[in-house]
Amino acid sequence: MDIHELTRELQVKNDSKIVMMVADGLGGLPLQAGGKTELETAATPNLDALAARGVQGASIPVLPGISPGSGPGHLGLFGYDPLKYQIGRGALEATGIGFALQQGDVAIRCNFCTLDADGNISDRRAGRIPTEESAPLAIKLREVSIPGVEIFVEPVKEHRFVVVFRGEGLGGNVKDTDPQATGVPPLDPVAEDEASQKTAEVASQFLAQARGLLADQPKANFHTMRGFAAKPDLPTYEEVYGLRAAAIAVYPMYKGLARLVGMDVVGEATTLEEQIDVLKTHWEDYDFFFIHYKYTDSTGEDGNFDAKVDKTAEFDSALPKVMELEPEVLVVTGDHSTPAYLKSHSWHPVPTLLVSDCCRPDGNTEFSESAAIRGGLGQLEAKYLMTLALANAGRLGKYGA
Repeated sequence: MDIHELTRELQVKNDSKIVMMVADGLGGLPLQAGGKTELETAATPNLDALAARGVQGASIPVLPGISPGSGPGHLGLFGYDPLKYQIGRGALEATGIGFALQQGDVAIRCNFCTLDADGNISDRRAGRIPTEESAPLAIKLREVSIPGVEIFVEPVKEHRFVVVFRGEGLGGNVKDTDPQATGVPPLDPVAEDEASQKTAEVASQFLAQARGLLADQPKANFHTMRGFAAKPDLPTYEEVYGLRAAAIAVYPMYKGLARLVGMDVVGEATTLEEQIDVLKTHWEDYDFFFIHYKYTDSTGEDGNFDAKVDKTAEFDSALPKVMELEPEVLVVTGDHSTPAYLKSHSWHPVPTLLVSDCCRPDGNTEFSESAAIRGGLGQLEAKYLMTLALANAGRLGKYGA
């Protein structure tokens, strides 16, 4: 019996509210031995006060030593085994902007990039080109035409856009063309199985035409293709947990992941303060709320320790308005660690806090990596956070006689 078979059997309906606040890339590292992490450096009085009421632990997104992408990281938080349910980033991005994927489609998340005179990548994100500059370029790529394949190109945000191929015989197992480095050329799309060979050929043709269409651009003169993916098939929150679930996110990818597990994406927000306003507006309509905060991740990826400290403090400032709503359960965590020291996602367990009237407080009075290591939840796989949240909300019955 897997975890979802169990939760389907044991789920209990009541009026409790669960809020999961995800600070993307929350976990960090000190810049020098013996120093403090970003979370330990930031002013977090609200999280510290909640730590005294709650129980902490260090959650493992996938497995010890494995650095997860955002998709697997969030699937684990939502209680879906990320090794069983694998979702390509393209499907997340396409669903996030409201694109209705069909069976047989292949979606790709694309990043505008800058090539130097030698054809090597000098900037993997085209200087994080603003959306108002990148969107017309994405639309220009709709001029690409490949016989036998219907092509959709949709702007997303900043340097990101989505491409969807629709046609017969397309598979989703194609390697990324982003080499994850500068000073080298983009990679060619390579099929990882025979069923995806046609997709790789179509992608090569798309890239060739795109290079010509973007050749005169000062920043975004090419793009990479990442996360080739067909439409996944996931059970919903309503099915496996008995929850009416809502997602409040700014970035499309996280909206997409939420939609794929049956959450309603509610409200329009561009700031954390606006997200909390959306939470208040929809408080009576749902049982579970996922609130996603991006900027603890992007500052970590940029290697900007001080900026991540500031964004962590900003995240903390939202807690009082959430707690005014008196959720029965609050979970604060991240989908993975993104230490500024490493400038990338990492394998380090993520500080995680659970607060409820029936949790077992562990005596910690601050929320931090060092406190999480000593916390009452210990080190746990992230996929078990949902069962803990359900139990603390009185939404799981007894197993067995």
